[in-house]
Amino acid sequence: MDNQEVCLRAEHICKIYPGTKALDDVSFNVRRGKVNVLIGENGAGKSTLMKIIAGIEQPSSGRLYMDGEEVSFRDTTEARAHGIGIIHQELSLFPNLNVYQNIFMSREKTKNHIRLDNARHAELTEKVLQRLEHPIPPETLVGNLRVGQQQIIEIARNLIQDDLKILIMDEPTSSLSAQEVQILFKIMRELTAEGISIVYISHRLEEILQIGDHVTILRDGKYVADEEVANIDVPWIVKRMVGEEKGYARRERNVDWSEVPTVLEVRDITLPKSGGGYLLDHVSFQVKKGEILGIYGLLGAGRTELFECIMGLHPEHTGQVLLNGEEIKIESVAGQIQRGFALVPEDRQREGLVQTMNIAKNISLSSLKACTKGIFLDKKTEDEQVERQIRDIHIKVADKRLPILSLSGGNQQKVVISKGILTDPKILLMDEPSRGIDVGAKAEVFDIINQYAERGLTILVISSELKEILAIADRILVLSNGKKTAELAGDEITEDHLVMASYQGHHLQASGT
Repeated sequence: MDNQEVCLRAEHICKIYPGTKALDDVSFNVRRGKVNVLIGENGAGKSTLMKIIAGIEQPSSGRLYMDGEEVSFRDTTEARAHGIGIIHQELSLFPNLNVYQNIFMSREKTKNHIRLDNARHAELTEKVLQRLEHPIPPETLVGNLRVGQQQIIEIARNLIQDDLKILIMDEPTSSLSAQEVQILFKIMRELTAEGISIVYISHRLEEILQIGDHVTILRDGKYVADEEVANIDVPWIVKRMVGEEKGYARRERNVDWSEVPTVLEVRDITLPKSGGGYLLDHVSFQVKKGEILGIYGLLGAGRTELFECIMGLHPEHTGQVLLNGEEIKIESVAGQIQRGFALVPEDRQREGLVQTMNIAKNISLSSLKACTKGIFLDKKTEDEQVERQIRDIHIKVADKRLPILSLSGGNQQKVVISKGILTDPKILLMDEPSRGIDVGAKAEVFDIINQYAERGLTILVISSELKEILAIADRILVLSNGKKTAELAGDEITEDHLVMASYQGHHLQASGT
């Protein structure tokens, strides 16, 4: 290969943690002005390799070269000085600071080298967000933004970096709508046209084929293969990622739902939006015992807000919720959990896990009451409960006393699901349960959902992935701009119907009707 094509080369990189070899003699080329895709299942070593290139971690052995010269980075500041930026899979924003403060954190501009130039910060923030087609006011508190908007801020932080040469993007589209993904792809092509190299990690295989130029595959911390995107397809990728063909388990259930009792009924749920309008506008639906109801829609459709209303996070909502035919008064999250509702949240790191606790404590946290005798915690009962969940949910863990962050993303998600299951729910709400996990882990999560539905658990699943929701749901509710635009079952469930219904509200809004 012509050395002029490669702006950075990682040679024979090894990274060893106590009890784990995260990277085993991995070499990786970043091609100049190209989208260099890095893929593999959770635990393959992708993020670890990127953290080494970005200066967050140091290799146990191996070397990095930029433009033919050996380099080493003690921290992100040194990597950034060499023109390397990184967009993390898990958001690293400060919710108590505003948008421009987050974007310019550690990149501050000053007046006379003394005072912060906040006027300049706000001006540049407006420009970069206009480029991203998200004109969010620079003074907005980041904690008030939805996850998808926060992802846009994370991307913007790196686009304002001076002398950017390499931009690492770790799952940048996991919280973005289809339209926002296309905007991001346009910007990526603008960056590569300017000679900037992009390292792109994604579990969305169709995205990889659309935006990537070159693909490198890791498996179990080792290099497996690399190839030009023009020469490969999805089966080629999947076969090398997992060593065998894997797909999503299809729902094949011959059930006469007219004979099955309704467990949950929602009537005219309405949630007002600050400044006018509605986040949810008179949404109604029913769900049967043991049914899997998919909730589909674009970012801002109201999917997460619907779950939050049902769980008691928005006491200002109006409408009725009926459980087994009886109307319930929603007053608190604790009250909903006692009634048999459980939520697997969209953001597992911030809302689903306690990062300072170990694996076992995270699993048992939601059900400690069942593990107590009098005022004391029954350690034996707690251990038995944790071990049962590890077996039942197939959590891959060497030692349950290890830190929760030692697990891969897919196994962390299984821990969050376990917490919900241990509350013994009648209704399980799952918000993007496959977000940020690999194709193999997704299939396992879908299998868990199927198993519990067969046992009679009523499950509502939000997913932004068309193929996933088509594979898992018995019936699909489509939301658009807070309104229900379709309710599909049987042969009506097609990609075309879902896409048309998800954009319907946007078309109505655009036309002013």
